Amino acid sequence: MAHIYLCFLWHMHQPFYKDLLSGEYRLPWTRMHALKDYYGMVHILEEFPEVHQTFNLVPSLMVQVEEYAQGEAVDPFLKCALKPAEELTEHEQDFILRYFFQASVTRLINRYPRYAELYEAWQVAGRNPVRARRFFGTSAMRDLQVLSQLAWFDEEFLAHDAEVSALVKKEREYSVDDQLLLGRKQTEAIGLVLPAYAEALHRGQIEVSTTPFYHPILPLICDSNIAQVSHPHVPLPTRFRYPGDARWQLDHARSYMESRLGSAPVGLWPSEGSVSDEALEIAADAGFRWFATDNGVLGRTLGSVAGVEQTYKPYRWKRDGRELLCLFRDHYLSDLIGFVYQRMGANDAAGHFLGLIRDNCRGMLASGRDALVPIILDGENAWEHYPENGRAFLRELYRRISEDPDMRAVTVSEAFERIEAETIHNIFPGSWINANFDIWIGAEEDNKAWEYLLRARQTYDRVVSSEPGISAEARRIAHEELMIAEGSDWCWWYGPQHESANRPEFDRLFRDHLANVYRALNVSPPEELSRPILQVSIRESHELPTAPIRPSIDGEVTSYFEWLGAGLYKVDGRSGAMHGQRYLIRELRYGSDGYSIYLRVDFEEGFDPADMEARFTIAQAAGSGASASIVLNLSANGVEAGGSSLQGEYAYHSVLEMKLPLPALGIPIGNPARLQMSMWHGGLPVDALPPQGWLEVSTAEPSDWPL
Repeated sequence: MAHIYLCFLWHMHQPFYKDLLSGEYRLPWTRMHALKDYYGMVHILEEFPEVHQTFNLVPSLMVQVEEYAQGEAVDPFLKCALKPAEELTEHEQDFILRYFFQASVTRLINRYPRYAELYEAWQVAGRNPVRARRFFGTSAMRDLQVLSQLAWFDEEFLAHDAEVSALVKKEREYSVDDQLLLGRKQTEAIGLVLPAYAEALHRGQIEVSTTPFYHPILPLICDSNIAQVSHPHVPLPTRFRYPGDARWQLDHARSYMESRLGSAPVGLWPSEGSVSDEALEIAADAGFRWFATDNGVLGRTLGSVAGVEQTYKPYRWKRDGRELLCLFRDHYLSDLIGFVYQRMGANDAAGHFLGLIRDNCRGMLASGRDALVPIILDGENAWEHYPENGRAFLRELYRRISEDPDMRAVTVSEAFERIEAETIHNIFPGSWINANFDIWIGAEEDNKAWEYLLRARQTYDRVVSSEPGISAEARRIAHEELMIAEGSDWCWWYGPQHESANRPEFDRLFRDHLANVYRALNVSPPEELSRPILQVSIRESHELPTAPIRPSIDGEVTSYFEWLGAGLYKVDGRSGAMHGQRYLIRELRYGSDGYSIYLRVDFEEGFDPADMEARFTIAQAAGSGASASIVLNLSANGVEAGGSSLQGEYAYHSVLEMKLPLPALGIPIGNPARLQMSMWHGGLPVDALPPQGWLEVSTAEPSDWPL
């Protein structure tokens, strides 16, 4: 009798949020999903022993989960959540108000009446932290601290952990002890995640597959020009071709997973289902025996739309003496779980889903053929949009599958044992999104990111080969940061396709990973890493010079009149900045006496010059004149020019003042100049002015000035 074999593959992944040099986790989403999804998704299978599934665990995710479970991971969100509300600074209060409502309003916030009250107050305040602080006293702030974390706990803990349940029932007026308890329970809950997978694997109910270590788009790492096969004439950056990096990502993924679970995975969900023949050859050499991708890729491989008959069976990719088994997910059915059934009742959704599958498979079963139905999707992000984290839907779905004599829920490897595979000799290069790579390459922001990555990769090659004094540990850190920067998540947020409140953090973290490559190699990071890749909308104020100036260079505002007539540039609206972006520069004044450029930088209140560098690049505005680079090491007692032999005058006390003779800059007298400035702390860029592009500076001759 023919059967329907259901292959569920749940992909568990979050970007690598940790800065290797600082040790800080920039965003909290690995921790949040470890509380809400990773444990519960595998634990629920204990209720349905006949349901077998495959879980795809990304190694870089597991590294983060391990560190949280061991209490080693630190993120500013957790720090703010656990700090006594009475001790919060205004900056920390603003941070909490901005970020602790980042959750599904319908499913997470409104589930807790007090959390909903606080959200309404935040809305009434116009989502403005300064105004909202008037409504959020100590008690309200602490309630927000607790509930914003409690809302992410898995249903298992909410229902069966007495201490967590007690926190839910308390509803409001939480105490410092409640905050401490919440921190302890988070560590306990995250500590259960990896043992739960190991136990399910041991009892044979699940198979664990994996992804290249830091989740790169393997075909693009092998050869970025492959993108033109699926999208002819797409604009591309300078060619990136490092198949050795693809091999490293795959080899280290397998060895890491083996060290944690006792056996190396044989299955591969390549990042974003992205495949090419070259990438698959490397995967086969690395020891993988099967891979999965989307039926959109199958359609382009076969040269026609992949319908049920083509999708619901396994394949064997064979090329140049290598082979891999493969399956192609049902895109439509997978998306129903990911994006549609959240709006339906559990019974109706489960019934609709299985009804579609029966309809799809009817012809195959009638002819005596087994049907393999691949359902592959994100195993975490969808559930926060379902009632009670989707548990009612999953239970109803698994119950019906268990009771249906025509259906079997099997792992991917079990499916390959039951159905004979059809051979294909090549794969069309593409991903699960439109069977191309447009999400990650081709847009202006994407291409700029690839250019920056390539320059960092080339710098690593050059320094490692030419500088024998670089320690093994420094080389290791630099290489690891490169592998992290190759991850797909950074370019997911570049380009026009996706939007998130956290896009600036992703942009900043990508550039910091690249800056860390240079820092580890004892090379100064390039100025380009100080400016966002994101094409953000900037509100700026720019007043042009009106008269010549000749101020005293003493680092003090000696007189109101000495900078009268100077140009003034500043960026407005900085209170809306995202976490991770430090704004230090308040405004820049500039002018000339015809022979020198004068600059004055005013910093934000509370600016700490310790370990700070101010970097300037000044060039002729037109033509091919050489640019001048100035690096100033700020200190409490003044300023010294470091890394620059440029003659000039510099002083920093209450403000930073500079006098730069035009001949020393290589700029002919009377010619306009252009300027970029950035601030660096501990070798990392923290602010830039202007945030994008250059500031044009006029240097008129003395005869042009009015007497």
